[in-house]
Amino acid sequence: MSSTDDEHRRVRIAAAPNDGAVIEIDGHDVASAVEAYRITQTVDEGPEVTLYVQQGWRGLEFNGLAEVVVEPADVRQVVIGFLDAVDWRRLNEAVLDRDDLDGKPGELTRGMLAQLREWAASA
Repeated sequence: MSSTDDEHRRVRIAAAPNDGAVIEIDGHDVASAVEAYRITQTVDEGPEVTLYVQQGWRGLEFNGLAEVVVEPADVRQVVIGFLDAVDWRRLNEAVLDRDDLDGKPGELTRGMLAQLREWAASA
């Protein structure tokens, strides 16, 4: 669903690392339903805000000063962002320090996947 030119509303997004985000559409807090967002603007057009919401979420109909597009969250982008943030040196050290390595084929791969899973769960 997206807004039309006649239906623009006020969009407020304030985000800081480790503090969560404030996401409001016309003063209504929608942050709890939003998993990710993207703001784009070209020289010739006004801003467009795309909100990626939780699967099955049925809430406010979003309209904004920026055109607001609501789509299901693309988990691939979340995973890519997580993997991009991983420091390979830290991962290597953490995996080699694990006490569940068993010497069997694939132990390093299993260790890396387990370590990444643990980091993702604690994020």
